[in-house]
Amino acid sequence: MGKIDQVYEGKAKKLFTTEDADVYIQEFKDDATAFDATKKGTITGKGVVNNKISTKLFQLLETKGIPTHFIECLNDRDMAVKKVEIVPLEVTMRNIVAGGMAKLLGLDEGIILDEPVFEYHYKEDALHDPLINNFHIKALKIATSEELDKIQAISFKINDILIEFFASKKLDLVDFKLEFGRCNGEIILADEISPDTCRLWEKKSKRKMDKDRFRRDLGNIEETYQEVLKLVVD
Repeated sequence: MGKIDQVYEGKAKKLFTTEDADVYIQEFKDDATAFDATKKGTITGKGVVNNKISTKLFQLLETKGIPTHFIECLNDRDMAVKKVEIVPLEVTMRNIVAGGMAKLLGLDEGIILDEPVFEYHYKEDALHDPLINNFHIKALKIATSEELDKIQAISFKINDILIEFFASKKLDLVDFKLEFGRCNGEIILADEISPDTCRLWEKKSKRKMDKDRFRRDLGNIEETYQEVLKLVVD
């Protein structure tokens, strides 16, 4: 299976058509961005790490009954995925207060939430991906009530699965971002799951093991990504 035409390039990935109209190749880049791409850089080897971690986690989720766009890992940087129509929403699942939630509500980072917090953000860089609710989504005709119910149910199930998985690796799943798409009329998980899209803290030390090391200039970025890869894949 080979790449034919590039149809999309985002901050962290490229998408290419293939000889199969229903299959794309998703290529993971080393580019790193933060704060609506106002901060840019390169994390050497990040694309390889995120491809391998996403492969492992998509395969895990598929075994648990979560429908995803993943087909197969092709090489270090590329995976074959189902062609989907992306729903322009980002779902954030929060288990511990950090990042945007701490800033929005004036809370201290590290507070363990009694129950997960589920958020929708409108995927629009020009508007800084604002926090929105179901009523906004319906007004914008982004998704139906039935689709939103499915997105929410899948997101909470994914959260339960990943909390348990990362706990087995001695990591806390603080929060993470998900994206969904439509494939043959069905809602399925798309995008990636990696240290770019998850906040992961080492359980004992609370050391940050994710893209916050880039966002906050904490150093040891490449080494930390490699460490997470070893934990997740081994």
